[in-house]
Amino acid sequence: MVYSRRVIAADLRPAGPYSLRLSARHGSDATRRFVDGIYTSTVAAGEAIEFVQAWQRPDGVISVRAESDAGVEHVRFVLGLDDDHSEFLERFSGDELLAAPIRQLRGLRPLRTATVAQALLRALAGQLITAREARATERRVIRAVTASRDGLHLAPTTADLARLAPAQFRSLGLGARRGSALVRICRSTDLEGLKRHPTGAAAARLERERGLGPWSAGVVCLEGLGRFERGLARDLGMVKLANALWGRTVEPHETDVLLEPYGEWAGLASVYLLSGFHAGLLRSAIRDAPVGEPNRPARSI
Repeated sequence: MVYSRRVIAADLRPAGPYSLRLSARHGSDATRRFVDGIYTSTVAAGEAIEFVQAWQRPDGVISVRAESDAGVEHVRFVLGLDDDHSEFLERFSGDELLAAPIRQLRGLRPLRTATVAQALLRALAGQLITAREARATERRVIRAVTASRDGLHLAPTTADLARLAPAQFRSLGLGARRGSALVRICRSTDLEGLKRHPTGAAAARLERERGLGPWSAGVVCLEGLGRFERGLARDLGMVKLANALWGRTVEPHETDVLLEPYGEWAGLASVYLLSGFHAGLLRSAIRDAPVGEPNRPARSI
């Protein structure tokens, strides 16, 4: 790989409310970092490994410094700058669960991965283990399969991940079953091609694969495809939220009721619910919720 030395500047105005600080604060991984308000990532541009940096000015504009147009487009997609979620904010501003998160986090949009393959790796690594262990496994795999520049690696492609055998993924901490699923899917599926399909069709295609369920499909749709319709269904955080709301032990599938009212915004709703729950913004909703059964409060339409 070669390094580009060209530098171009661009100023991008996000569509609708947007906060880089809220969106990127937990987004650092093997391919990117967010430090002191500056987002830095590697970008593959032909045979070159390029850097791109972005930060938000006081007027809300995202300033970008890249080495090619590929870096600017990377920022547009990964930060979700063109995907205005104003309708979501307005529609659910009075929602019993989302009202407080929307007031406090209205500029939040989920950070996306540069490739669908990385989102699939993240989904498989995140099954049945802690978030810290999952991110550590993801970092080890990415560092094993991609080139780097100044400590940041390129996001893995389907071809990068397809080169390894399941045993190699196991040695990196992924586990035999999940490693086998990753190899099988990457060798048989055009993951980037899923972006050409409607969200429902893409999610159904993923869920037909052994080893993938609603949560994994939601991760790929939300972070890899950049879709707001499918979210983090049956996430451990959603289970903990339901436990707190209903005052009893809840099975993962029972939490589906929490996202049902949000329709085509279910994916973004899952992000706001989880972020709000972790930030302590749902205490009043939890305090007032009926005990025992799934709560189906009247919601904004």
